[in-house]
Amino acid sequence: MGRLLPGTLSRRTTFRLAGAAAVATLAAPRIARAAVTEVAFVEAVHNLGYIDLYVGQHAGYFEEAGIHLNVSAAGGDTQAFAAVLGQSALFGIGDPTMVPISVEKGGPGKVVGSVVQRAQYFGVSKTLKPITDPKQFKGLRIVTSPDPNTNYSVTKRLLTQAGLVIGKDVFILQVSPGTEIGAMLAGQADVAIAYEPGVAEAQSQGAKIVFDFSNAIGPFCNTGIMVLNQTIASKPEIIQALCNGFQKAMHRTYTDPAYAKMVAQKEFPQLSQAVTDSAIDSELKYRIPSQSVVVDRAQWDNLIKMQVYLKNIKGTTTFDQIVDNTFAEKAAAA
Repeated sequence: MGRLLPGTLSRRTTFRLAGAAAVATLAAPRIARAAVTEVAFVEAVHNLGYIDLYVGQHAGYFEEAGIHLNVSAAGGDTQAFAAVLGQSALFGIGDPTMVPISVEKGGPGKVVGSVVQRAQYFGVSKTLKPITDPKQFKGLRIVTSPDPNTNYSVTKRLLTQAGLVIGKDVFILQVSPGTEIGAMLAGQADVAIAYEPGVAEAQSQGAKIVFDFSNAIGPFCNTGIMVLNQTIASKPEIIQALCNGFQKAMHRTYTDPAYAKMVAQKEFPQLSQAVTDSAIDSELKYRIPSQSVVVDRAQWDNLIKMQVYLKNIKGTTTFDQIVDNTFAEKAAAA
């Protein structure tokens, strides 16, 4: 098992220690430990946009494929890819823009699968009415994760394309990923750009969704599976196993929402069943979790256009330089 990053969240570890009874309730019988390979896996932030990951774990799909994922939360997109670069994790999921940023600087990295296929963010507020035109953000205080996390990036592009000057016409407060809702509820901002289950939790406390980024942006490679080039060369069977597990989980999430809701409650036991159920309903309504592990070209192009616009990347890399769909396509065809 890889070394956990300093400051990683402990919810995943807490659940794994919750007892065999809970695991037996949700997961298929575990293949003998000798039959699986332990894999260090980092998620950017523990959230229900990644429901396919959790469904795959609880249903035993990864272990059926021959791997056991030791999952930890890194605390952001940059930190997730840093864990891959530093080889404390074999895989990282987060904003896949981290890979072209690395490659443009002469570094390594590949994207081998899709996990979130639309922008998974919502503008949430206790005081505002629905926002129908981005220009209506003028004069507001907005809270997001720090640049270059994806919810900051999508917000910045939305505002600048509307002709608003950040710091003059509109103000962005950057806080630790996962704390956006708390900052808004505490009155530090008018609207939080957040994701599930934080959105559903805020709604249970009287907040409302006032803006939907998933439809405002359209198809969008929000989250990808990131690896080193050397992993593709040295551990292709592990990558294939991961993609196989994700593909099965994606099918299960969309065809068996009741199971996805049960998993969501186990992943966020501190929240009520009503909140996690609402979060999953929202995820599926807006088609946020990927329906295929294959990285879709249109979704990728939408991501890259945004990052070039924001000058986070130059856009000098090609799709084939960054994305290796070989494993994902094999998993989808199975």
